[in-house]
Amino acid sequence: MTDIERLLILNMIDGLGSVRTNSLFKHFGSIEKIFKVNEDDLKGIEDIGPVMAARIPQAIKEINLNKELDLIKKHGVEVITFLDKDYPENLKNIYDPPVVLYVKGKILPEDKLAIAIVGSRLASFYGLQTAERLGFELASHGITVVSGLARGIDSSAHKGALKARKRTIAVLGSGLANIYPDEHVKLAEKISESGAVISEFPMLTRPDKGNFPKRNRIISGLSLGVVCVEAAEKSGALITCDCALEQGREVFAVPGKVDSMTSKGTNKLIKQGAKLAQGAEDILEELNLSGFARRRNNGGRSQIEGSALDKDESLVYTLLSSDPKYIDDICLESGIALNRIAKILLDLEIKKFVKQLPGKNFVKI
Repeated sequence: MTDIERLLILNMIDGLGSVRTNSLFKHFGSIEKIFKVNEDDLKGIEDIGPVMAARIPQAIKEINLNKELDLIKKHGVEVITFLDKDYPENLKNIYDPPVVLYVKGKILPEDKLAIAIVGSRLASFYGLQTAERLGFELASHGITVVSGLARGIDSSAHKGALKARKRTIAVLGSGLANIYPDEHVKLAEKISESGAVISEFPMLTRPDKGNFPKRNRIISGLSLGVVCVEAAEKSGALITCDCALEQGREVFAVPGKVDSMTSKGTNKLIKQGAKLAQGAEDILEELNLSGFARRRNNGGRSQIEGSALDKDESLVYTLLSSDPKYIDDICLESGIALNRIAKILLDLEIKKFVKQLPGKNFVKI
C-alpha cells in the first residue's frame, strides 16, 4: 500500500480531519507507522482522545479503498496529498491544510497568483454582472479565479474567467462524483478542461451543510485575497471572508445599494475595514500585482486583447458598463461608423459579452 492510499483511508475516517491527521503524522514520523499502531498507542496523542483512538484502527480495517480507487479512475481524478511537492503552496501554509485533494484538471504553479470571488447564491442582476466582469478582468490579467461553483456569484465568477479563456478553480463541498448543484455539471467540466475542480471530500460525499465551511477555508487558502461581491448579513460568503482574515489574506468588498438585502453583508465588510473594490485594478494595486499584470499582458496591452475580442470589439466593450448606453452614444465615443458599430455590438452579443435592451441600448454582461 502506498502513502497516497493510506492518506485516502485516513481522509475517509469520520471525525479524523486534517488537524488530527497532522498530529498523527508528526507524532509517528510517517504515514506507514500510523497503520501499525493500536488503540493504546493512540490514546495519549494530542487532539486524538479515547473515542478517535478506538475508531482509527477499526476504520482502517473496514474502509473499502478499492471502491474509492475505482471512482477516482472512472472520473479521471488525480489525488494530491499534503506530502507531495506539487501541493498548492498557498494552501500548505494555512492552519489546517487538507490532507488530500481530489483534482479534476490540473493545479499549476501559476495558480499561486489567485484571487477568490465569493457571494450570494440569490444574487441580483448587478451582482451577477459584477462577479462575471471581475472574473473576466482578473483572469485576463493572468490571475487564477477561485470560487465555489455555487449558484449566483460563484458561477458568474467562473464564467467570467472562462470567457477570458483563462484559468479558474472550483472548490466543492461535495465529492467529485457528486457535483453540486446538478445544473453546474457541464460548467464543472469546462472548468476542469482549462483549470481545476477540486475537493477534499471522498468521491461520493453528499453536499451536506456542514461541508461548506470546510470548503470555504480552501477557497480562501488557495488565494492571495477574497473579493465578496454581494452577500446578505448572514451569508456563507462571509465565512469565507472570516477564513481569509484568519489566514492572513486580504479581504475586498464590492459596494452595493444601501437598501439591498444582498448588499448588507458587503457594505458591512467595508465598514469593518475591507478594501473597497470597484474593479480588478483596485485589487491588483492593493496586492502589488499591477506590475505583474502589465508584464503578463505584454507591456500594458489591453486586458481584453488576446482573449476573445479583436481591437474594435475591445474598444467598444470598454465603453460599456452596467448602465444602459444608446448605440448613437457608443458610436460617438468610439469614433467608429454606425454601421460598423452595429456589427460589432451584434458580434459582442453573440459572444455573450453584451446584452441589448429595448430602444437599442446596450449593457455589459
